[in-house]
Amino acid sequence: MSTTQAPRIPQLLRAAAVGAAAGTAGAGVMAIGEKVEQALTHRPSSYVPGRTLLTLLGAHPGDDRRPAGWNHAMHYATGAALGALRGVWSVTGLRGPRASAAHAVVRLCTDQTLENGTGAGAPPHTWPRRELVVDVGHKVVYSLVTGAIADRLVGARLLSLRGRSSH
Repeated sequence: MSTTQAPRIPQLLRAAAVGAAAGTAGAGVMAIGEKVEQALTHRPSSYVPGRTLLTLLGAHPGDDRRPAGWNHAMHYATGAALGALRGVWSVTGLRGPRASAAHAVVRLCTDQTLENGTGAGAPPHTWPRRELVVDVGHKVVYSLVTGAIADRLVGARLLSLRGRSSH
C-alpha cells in the first residue's frame, strides 16, 4: 500500500502536532525579532494580543491595560494553532516558500479577525505605515521559520495528484 492510501487521520494528526511545535518555535523566533527590532526602533510593545485574548475570555480590558502574560499566551497559542495548520499543509504537499507566504497571510488574517472581531484592535489600513510594515515583517518571519521546520520534519506523505483537472 502506498503512503497516499494509508490511513490519513493518524498522519494528519502527527503532522498537526509537529506543526504546532514548529509554530511555537516560529513564535519564539518572532518574539526575539520583535525585541531586537524594538531595541533598534524604540517602538513600544503592543498589548492588543493580550487584550484580545482577555476579551475572548469574557473580560473587558481597557486600552490602558498592559497584560504581558496574556500577550505571551496569545502569541504562543496562535503560533501553535496556526503551526498545526502549516504541518498539515506540509504533509499534504503544500510546502516551501509559496506555502510559507500563504501561511503569513493566514497568520495576519487570523490576528486581524480576532483583534477586530473583539474590538480590541483597529483594521490595518488605519495604522501608521511603519506599524503595518513592522507587523507584516514579523509575521513573515514567523511563517518562514514555522514552514522551514514543518517542511523539514514532516514529509509530503499525503501528496495527492487527484483532482488536478476539472474532469
